[in-house]
Amino acid sequence: MKTINVFLSPLEVDESALEGSVAVVIDVIRATTTMVEALANGARAIIPTASTEEAVKLASSLGREDTLLCGERKGMKVQGFDLGNSPAEFTGNVVGGKQLVMSTTNGTRAFLAAEDSNRVLAASFLNLSAVVATVRDEASLLIVCAGKEDRFSLEDALCAGLLIRRLADLEGADFVLNDAARMVADLASLHEVDAEFLASTAAGNALVEVGLERDLQVCASLDRYSLVPEMRDRRIGLAIPKERS
Repeated sequence: MKTINVFLSPLEVDESALEGSVAVVIDVIRATTTMVEALANGARAIIPTASTEEAVKLASSLGREDTLLCGERKGMKVQGFDLGNSPAEFTGNVVGGKQLVMSTTNGTRAFLAAEDSNRVLAASFLNLSAVVATVRDEASLLIVCAGKEDRFSLEDALCAGLLIRRLADLEGADFVLNDAARMVADLASLHEVDAEFLASTAAGNALVEVGLERDLQVCASLDRYSLVPEMRDRRIGLAIPKERS
């Protein structure tokens, strides 16, 4: 029997649930979307940090010749950083062969909240089916929604709900779900994934207000890639496929 616990923001994560679980971090708008895009375009690794100050220090220590500083605050690129958090920026000619030090308002904090689990994976609409295939045999799954400034975000909840529903389609309904997991699974039956839906959310509307609505088309792209980012020792790279038993 599979156990799935969903936490709707990093602050809600129950540390006792991390042990023995595989964690899936979701930040549709935009950190996990951008991570998938970056790795698909040849980035070597992404290192999440909690603050811009930590990011600057780490990038300097790693050597700036092959390290890019990436991140945003209030949706906009941090002053002095090489890249913001727009997936369109993370093209192959920019990030190919580079390691990225990243700090975002919500997403990178969610990775740090989940780091004590057995594995930490990144999900977005771009790689949803690939994540489902990766976790389908796991007995205990923990889904961490990055949310928006420690509050519920509709787009992350929808992605979590679709993940649960796709697992149920593969494995049947013999799951133990916490209340949040039941809620997001129900939510997933009510909405379609598209840029218009994302624009109607608080996070999507905030992007529209700062002129970055073009990102929402990318964020809404279902199963664009078949890769899964995985964090190991605070470095996010491509997950190593496991043989099915």
